[in-house]
Amino acid sequence: MKRIAIVLLSLLCAAPAWAAGFKPDPVDVAAAKKEGLVRWYTSTPIAAAQEIATLFERRTGIRVELFRSGGSAVLRRFMQELSTGTHAADVITTSDPAASAALAVRGAFVAFRPEDFDRIPDEVKDKNGYWVAQRLNMLAIAVRGDKVTQTDRPKTWSDLTDPKYKNLMVMPDPSFTSLQLVVVGTLSQQLGWGFYEKLKANNVMIVQGHQQVADMLKSGERLIAAEELDSYAAADRKAGHPIVTIYPTEGVFAIASPTAIVKGGPDPDAAKAFVRFMIGDEVQKMFPSLGIYAARKDVPPPPGSPGLVSLKLMPVDYAALQKREGEIKDRFNEIFQ
Repeated sequence: MKRIAIVLLSLLCAAPAWAAGFKPDPVDVAAAKKEGLVRWYTSTPIAAAQEIATLFERRTGIRVELFRSGGSAVLRRFMQELSTGTHAADVITTSDPAASAALAVRGAFVAFRPEDFDRIPDEVKDKNGYWVAQRLNMLAIAVRGDKVTQTDRPKTWSDLTDPKYKNLMVMPDPSFTSLQLVVVGTLSQQLGWGFYEKLKANNVMIVQGHQQVADMLKSGERLIAAEELDSYAAADRKAGHPIVTIYPTEGVFAIASPTAIVKGGPDPDAAKAFVRFMIGDEVQKMFPSLGIYAARKDVPPPPGSPGLVSLKLMPVDYAALQKREGEIKDRFNEIFQ
């Protein structure tokens, strides 16, 4: 009996989180279908957004009214409506977790923890369900595999300060992309601003965004991306470019594209059904085929990329980043001007 008890205890300890008492919030499917429409504001890549909308309507009969634009434009429109008390959106998906965290504090969102919520890492969701990652933007280091030998490649963020990388690096500007703002804000706390002063001494090239970083690597003008968006690197590899992604041992940045249900939205039940659908199997398994990490840790990674559970994720304090945004941009510009 003692041996049986030990075996049972070991099985319980090994049980995944979803089997350990998580109770998902319900979705009233009948009420959602009666509403018949969900209004979605999103910065999801247009092809993926259209596919999600089409699939949801096909599966449920509920139509998706889509407003799709860049992350800043989506937030700007939502904030304007919020300031006037307008409730036009049901669901919002952006690429800015700091903004979503701040809006959650303001009471702009509805708490909702649907089925599969527990399969999403804690680092990329609000624990109470005020927002949850739809997909992940993985930020790491990238190199030209044909120009930088394996022994010469950096393995950590700190390695980038080595003088041997002088004139070889490129990275985006946090004033132009919120993703780089997360990286700079976090690494300046973890490693100190001296880290960026050393990158300046290494003559790192600063460009506006991740597309420009990818272009510099493809052209060979620069050989190391001191911070690169993994989905761009994956797309370039698929196109035949010798781009290698390096996942730093100090931690990889997994930046959520947060999805939230808007408080006071006109279609609350359809909104819940839609958010549930977005973190369900069909949508989550679609992202890796596009070179994008799914939000769920049980979904396989993009082809050729390591599994999410095998990566150390860098903890990010989004509330602190929101407060320090101006300071981070100013200090970065002081260093690199």
